[in-house]
Amino acid sequence: MDKKTIFLTGATGNMGGATLHELMQRTDRFRVRALVRPEEKAHPILKRYAGHPAFEVVWGDLTNYDDILRGVTGVDQVLHIGGMVSPYADAYPELTMKVNVGGARNIVDAIKAQPEPNRIALVYIGTVAQTGDRSAPIHWGRTGDPIKISTFDQYAVSKTMAEAIVAESGLKRWVSLRQTGMLHPNMWKIHDPIVFHNPWNGVFEWATVGDSGRLAANTCEDSVPEELWRGFYNIGGGAKMRTVTHEFAAATARAVGAKDFRDTQLPHWSATRNFHGQWYTDSDRLEALVPYRRESLDHFFAALSRSVPFYIKLGARFAGKAGLRRMQKLAEGPGGTLNWLANDDQAHIRPFFGSREEWERLPRDWASYPLEQPSRTPTELDHGYDTTKHESAWTRADLLGAAEFRGATLLSDGEIGAGEPARWRSAMGHEFTMTPRLMLRGGHWCPTSMVDPATYDTAASVNPFFAQVWSRGY
Repeated sequence: MDKKTIFLTGATGNMGGATLHELMQRTDRFRVRALVRPEEKAHPILKRYAGHPAFEVVWGDLTNYDDILRGVTGVDQVLHIGGMVSPYADAYPELTMKVNVGGARNIVDAIKAQPEPNRIALVYIGTVAQTGDRSAPIHWGRTGDPIKISTFDQYAVSKTMAEAIVAESGLKRWVSLRQTGMLHPNMWKIHDPIVFHNPWNGVFEWATVGDSGRLAANTCEDSVPEELWRGFYNIGGGAKMRTVTHEFAAATARAVGAKDFRDTQLPHWSATRNFHGQWYTDSDRLEALVPYRRESLDHFFAALSRSVPFYIKLGARFAGKAGLRRMQKLAEGPGGTLNWLANDDQAHIRPFFGSREEWERLPRDWASYPLEQPSRTPTELDHGYDTTKHESAWTRADLLGAAEFRGATLLSDGEIGAGEPARWRSAMGHEFTMTPRLMLRGGHWCPTSMVDPATYDTAASVNPFFAQVWSRGY
């Protein structure tokens, strides 16, 4: 049997590197062609596989169509994992759009330029950030829930737009896998004010980098069922990987040698909203189709502890007030929550705290701060149609009902297939074209309002579907 050729983007990143490692253990059936920027020639993972007959590097960039075309030509599958991520992505919004949105368009166009485009499978990696803050009581989610992007999250904007390009491509074999918070051993190195953007009572259903790489590689196997394609899935580790932020912080502190995470920061330094994360009611669906879970939180924390040098652990254990001052300086610096408050930056204070008055009411000590445990009983939002129906059974009545629940109007006549472009008018008067699949299964809605959080208050007043995730008054 001929080997499959896989085109991989993002090979020098965390998930891409783990995917490359998995694929290179399977060179009896795969060849790997990786897109790598020339400035990364010295990357350790490239040195590891340099000269291997099953490994080829395409030097180039996601923004250059000719580079992508060289990578895609003659392949059997594309694993599009590369792109710009937060916090870097939010600091350079224009570049982020070129890389993440332009890159997805280049990949789709390059596949379409092949003699048999429907033979090539495209795996696109989306993000949990597309559905924004889902703190309790709306902390349980599934694909098809409303896209809701947090203010200032340019990364989520770009990934949402890129997902639409893939889903509306007309290709026969594509899938969008929305990555959750991904655990990797180098997380201890993160020292960025984004750490204060995550609410203490927020939730995540994590996945490890090892499981994520295994998943991407497993989608290349012949055993993958046809059911996987043309769908949206949440990547998550299941029940054993669900934590609240304060629980995760406590376990992380222990792994890096600290006595208590509360010794290095105060509760009112962290935002109370406008981040992202949820527990999934549907992540087991992906595991059933493409089994990939082998690791747990215990595996991660053991790996994290091994990766931290002894002198870092020693410093963490005895840092005392020095550790608190270091974190306070970070929060007071550019992009930090205390910086916003010191400068009365209302543009940031409002979405992350509600108001300055709400921030001032937050407890200043941990003894008074409620570290909560949200309900572990799964709940689901109303999607406005019978979600148990297979998309092949959708009727015009289903689409009309779903549109009405979104405050929208279906403008196209007759019966419309799940993957057929249809015309809609949103509750805010915008007319647009979108397939029923992207709207109902992907949770997308008006492309104009969907990526503009400034319109969300108005959207919630006329769109009952969206109001379910906006009722907390963001």
